[in-house]
Amino acid sequence: MQTNFSLAQLADAATRDSEAILRKCVHCGFCTATCPTYTILGDELDSPRGRIYQIKDMLEKGGPPPDSTVKHIDRCLSCLSCMTTCPSGVHYMHLVDHARAHIEATHTRPPADRAVREFVARVLPNPRLLRLALRGAPLGRRFQALLPKRLASMLALSPAHVPAPSPSERPGVHPAQGARRKRVALLIGCAQRVLAPQINEATIRLLTRHGVEVVVAEGAGCCGALTHHMGKEDLAHAAAKAAIDAWTREIEGAGLDAIVVNASGCGTSVKDYGFLFREDPAYAAKAAMVAGLARDVTELLDEIGLSAPVVATGQAIAYHSACSLQHGQRIKEPPRALLRAAGFTVREIPDGHLCCGSAGTYNLLQPELAGELRARKVAAIETTRADAVAAGNLGCITQIAGGVDGGGGVPVLHTVELLDWATGGPKPAALAGRAAFGPAA
Repeated sequence: MQTNFSLAQLADAATRDSEAILRKCVHCGFCTATCPTYTILGDELDSPRGRIYQIKDMLEKGGPPPDSTVKHIDRCLSCLSCMTTCPSGVHYMHLVDHARAHIEATHTRPPADRAVREFVARVLPNPRLLRLALRGAPLGRRFQALLPKRLASMLALSPAHVPAPSPSERPGVHPAQGARRKRVALLIGCAQRVLAPQINEATIRLLTRHGVEVVVAEGAGCCGALTHHMGKEDLAHAAAKAAIDAWTREIEGAGLDAIVVNASGCGTSVKDYGFLFREDPAYAAKAAMVAGLARDVTELLDEIGLSAPVVATGQAIAYHSACSLQHGQRIKEPPRALLRAAGFTVREIPDGHLCCGSAGTYNLLQPELAGELRARKVAAIETTRADAVAAGNLGCITQIAGGVDGGGGVPVLHTVELLDWATGGPKPAALAGRAAFGPAA
């Protein structure tokens, strides 16, 4: 693709990198076949190729973009399926992230839109505020029919019960059982620790059982992914720097063999820290070091090898490959191999490359499109006739569970919950009363 940036524009590192990305695009259109929003809307402007043209025009012109451009960029899921499909190696993730930061810096949104986005950006990454908001959700549900669609969608996704804070949140060291094979830091995250603390608990049990010492580092909370993909760079960079500092202290202290992430959306961002801070003299080296140590929990377990199951498994599991895992990190086989090693039968979900509609904050900010994508994903899952669904990202779990489990259907769990149970941990609460999984443990 030919570009027309001025020398002054190219003096900016972000613009310079985006220009290099744009020049790789050859307009082939392969990306349109795997883009979820194009599949639904059939609008070229809601395809990766169409968005690339709009981003190019926006960045070349500079200044505030038109509302139409903002609309089509906002509709992008950042599922990165287009990057898996692209034969030219167009790094769409970096391009759309730059576009969102430009929109955030130059475009004035309507007051209601600004308020919702500010609420999401401030509350979701803050465990204390998120717990307060969720505790007030039951009152809000009484007026759900009267609320704007976005607020009503937020209430619909909120849990009926807010779990109590888990001991797994506390900074500290969880010793390995038996001989120590590795020492790792675990990203406990922000929203996940509030909504589903059992995921971190299962991860710690599973890793320590396999000879891994797990450190929860003081100061490493939110990774910054949520606000980064909203274009709010200041908030994102502050959160990422806090995590980098916390993990650097551990690396320079007792040392780390890996930084383990069990939310694949977060993992994709942590692995990109080297790029994110490439121009920051104080953080470039530290960020690259942290990014190099980042591993999805299934990557590490696949390397270590899973111990034999100690309970009767064999149940059929529909594995949902989160976009951030299969497209963002290109991790496809390890989770499936681990589930099979634990004795489960893995069933593939038709059109598994298509997003479920969660996509970080997408199901909050674009509820109608997210609902359509969820309906398609749920219909595909139901064809597998599986006993449960496994996924490696809390957003996907919450999104899919709202469709399949809302009516008492198939349970949706994190992959580590099943692996933990199979190798000696407690039966996940989501499996209680499920005949396929035997009596209560």
